[in-house]
Amino acid sequence: MINIIKQEIEMEESLKQRLEFICQFCKTKPTFINGSIRKIDKSNLVYTK
Repeated sequence: MINIIKQEIEMEESLKQRLEFICQFCKTKPTFINGSIRKIDKSNLVYTK
């Protein structure tokens, strides 16, 4: 049986602040989308979304 493990990716607040500062300098508005990693148990296959 195949077990698929889903893990949410959380962005660090300090990285988010740095990116927002850079975007303010360039006069653009950033859009952050949370992603996830899906792994198949007992294999080396990984899918990042």
